[in-house]
Amino acid sequence: MAVPELDSLDLKLLQALELDGRAPFSQIAQALGVSDRTVARRFRRLRETARLRVTGMTDDSRLGRTSWIVRFGCTPDTASQLAATLALRLDTHYVDLAAGGTEVVCAIKPRSRQDRDELLLERLQRMPHVTSVSAHCILRTYYGNSLRWLRKISALDPDEENALRVPAPAPLTAPAAPDAAEQAMLKALRHDGRATLTELQAAAGLSEAAARRRLERLRATGVLYLAVEYDHEPLGQGVEALCWLTVAPHSLAATGRAVADHPAVRFAAAVSGRTNLAVSVLCRTTEDLYDFLTEGAGALDGVHTVVTLRRLKTLTAEPPLPPHDPSRKPVTGQVREGPAGRVR
Repeated sequence: MAVPELDSLDLKLLQALELDGRAPFSQIAQALGVSDRTVARRFRRLRETARLRVTGMTDDSRLGRTSWIVRFGCTPDTASQLAATLALRLDTHYVDLAAGGTEVVCAIKPRSRQDRDELLLERLQRMPHVTSVSAHCILRTYYGNSLRWLRKISALDPDEENALRVPAPAPLTAPAAPDAAEQAMLKALRHDGRATLTELQAAAGLSEAAARRRLERLRATGVLYLAVEYDHEPLGQGVEALCWLTVAPHSLAATGRAVADHPAVRFAAAVSGRTNLAVSVLCRTTEDLYDFLTEGAGALDGVHTVVTLRRLKTLTAEPPLPPHDPSRKPVTGQVREGPAGRVR
């Protein structure tokens, strides 16, 4: 089935959801000057045609945890199977097939130092048909997490954006520590970022008022943010790439900030290793990617080398449904091709 291109209202709706993925349709409709029914109808259509999905994500940096990007060199006949296996892990954030199917790249968020050492030093090293493993600790994120690429399309005018923007989370003096009820809510939101308060209170075993307070706290502390997932083809963005830059240490911060401002960049972070700046880009054509490499990232002071891996496919695992919801079939272990941009 052909995927229709998105019009200006579709783009406004996508950007509105990225500003506040839980905004009621009535609030979005008022900000955009259309009816509630129009917003609901567009939302349903985007779910069908562009696989739109709002997902509750956890910012592990707010929990005092460190994220890693791991690159696996592997034989082409096993890359897809390895990627699918990694996508089913609860500690993986996204999984990419790249470099003509000979490299798998994933973001992993170990919950503790023991989990990190066991995972990076033992389990991943012993995977069959893996020819190389390199792990890169994310040291500083310049663009990503709650800052998403849709904000760069500027579909909303300033008044519309101000009507939908939510306050930025306050700085934390110590890592947040969600309790068991909040963990249950985060799990439910991971499946559906727009889960109702009734669903959240049932998942956490709380009253509706208590569930509302916990939800507000998770968002105010920045532990929870809402991600908008979608196919990029309707936006005309058909070329995805992962770029690994080697930057002089004294230029790393300035280069990272400059790269983050580029319209094509949806993730940029300083990482450990010889290639010390990881960048995810989304372009319309290979010519646009070339321009980014030569006139964008490659032209910045301090950049020595740029290694580019074309992304072939991104796999995401559908999380299991909360057990309290008997109306829908569980999808535990179901892996689907999904939109990229799950690095955040």
